[in-house]
Amino acid sequence: MVVPLIASSPPAPPPPPLLPCPAEAGWELVAGARLPRRGADGAPLGGYSAASYRRESDVLLLLSDAPRGRVDAWSGVKQLGRVPLRPLFQLELKGSPQAPLPAEIDAEGLVVLGEQLWMASEGRRSAARPAQLLAFERSSGQLRRAYPLPADWQPAPGRGLEANQGPESLALWRRPGRTHVLLMAAESPLQQDPPAQVRLLGWSLEPTGPQARPLARLAIPAGKGWGVTDLLVVDASGPSPGLLALLRRFQAPARWQVLLAHYPLPGEGADPEAALEPIQQWDLIAAGLPPDNWEALTPGPVRADGRPTLLLASDDNFSALQDNHLALLAPRRSQPCPPQR
Repeated sequence: MVVPLIASSPPAPPPPPLLPCPAEAGWELVAGARLPRRGADGAPLGGYSAASYRRESDVLLLLSDAPRGRVDAWSGVKQLGRVPLRPLFQLELKGSPQAPLPAEIDAEGLVVLGEQLWMASEGRRSAARPAQLLAFERSSGQLRRAYPLPADWQPAPGRGLEANQGPESLALWRRPGRTHVLLMAAESPLQQDPPAQVRLLGWSLEPTGPQARPLARLAIPAGKGWGVTDLLVVDASGPSPGLLALLRRFQAPARWQVLLAHYPLPGEGADPEAALEPIQQWDLIAAGLPPDNWEALTPGPVRADGRPTLLLASDDNFSALQDNHLALLAPRRSQPCPPQR
């Protein structure tokens, strides 16, 4: 049975600016909730590694990194923390004779665009579990095509992505009148790269298929264990488009650190070897997020006071020691900030 993923609806008006003003004002945790560990049929839920939210229909899609991959749809984000979210349906990901799906794909990043679901698979430095860009049919969950990552990202002696170290992120850069671009970052530095720098890749969505090119490198905090888990383009149509990156670190036995970093978006002709420093970064644990494995980032609903929100989700790794958290963050804004659109 083919299940429509999201009913078509008229385009929503543009959201207000999605950044604190001044930047030092930071973020307010305005709502939070935990999703159940099991569905109505008793099957386990979780492993949520990416999210996509539609404001006009109040539908949240959560991508699970279960071995074969699955998209769970929920409704009720506008009442988060007051009313439990309602499960809508599940979309199992599957291959086809023309595009077989590996036994385990470790689906991470998610972008919904037209009739396609674009995903990043993380990879394990092996032919059986390669890191790839995947294109699925939105209605059926069937794989249309898998695209290999550039040669520099491929496993080779002393080179390429580390095992289970990315890419975990995927974001859409809408460019009116021009080709849209999918942004993908490695979770941690490639083996041949300097520490505390992760590569940012742009997939130009050409009519003939996505074409990858290096854009820049993102400077991330020094110290073992830091990595990029998701990306989001902000103010894409404004004079200074930016990029939000969700950064996470785990230190045994049970210490989590989570930062939200604001970077400039590299323009045409940017040096792909240049390391972009954050314009600003915020400690989200200090802002009230429960310490856990936060991996997903998407624009949330606009609040009654006119503020936009960020919706974050955590990946419980199907572990009893973790949870499937959801959180809404609203930017704090004060005078003399520009008025909200």
